[in-house]
Amino acid sequence: MTTITGRTETALLVIDVQNGVVPDAFNLESVIANINVAVGKARAAGIPVIWVQHSDEEMPIDSDAWQIVADLDPHQGDYMVRKTFPSSFEATDLEEILSSLNVGHLVICGMQTNNCVRHTSHAAQERGYDVTILADAHSTTGYTWAGHTVVADVIVHEFNDNFGHVDLPGRSNRAIKTADLVF
Repeated sequence: MTTITGRTETALLVIDVQNGVVPDAFNLESVIANINVAVGKARAAGIPVIWVQHSDEEMPIDSDAWQIVADLDPHQGDYMVRKTFPSSFEATDLEEILSSLNVGHLVICGMQTNNCVRHTSHAAQERGYDVTILADAHSTTGYTWAGHTVVADVIVHEFNDNFGHVDLPGRSNRAIKTADLVF
């Protein structure tokens, strides 16, 4: 139901599951296992897998912190996107990759629910993509900011509850468990 004309394919987007991002993440072992399941399902169905890696002062490109965690295995032929902003679309070649693959539907998983997963998901919606969030394959860390504390599991559950029920005109959005993912 995407609003992007002629783009009927699906891609799996794995966001920022990097050594410097995952420490202290909520439910990390289960999230990584579910990302591996999603990647396996995508590959079995011939669905492109796109790995996104964030870079900043604390995670310079090619540093150990920048590397995708060892429990995940990007393959030759998968797509790699390097970014420096929370949205995977901003100042990257993601849109060009998706266009070349005829993608109008993104299945999204990865790290920092309240930052890069959220920004990328909303940017995708705004560009006309249908978006499926893998509700048990994204995570974040809790934080304290301006005198208040936010707990990681609350962030994850709130995002799933909120995002999974907010369609935009002509676009479909949902949050599903990885076990229910069918390509």
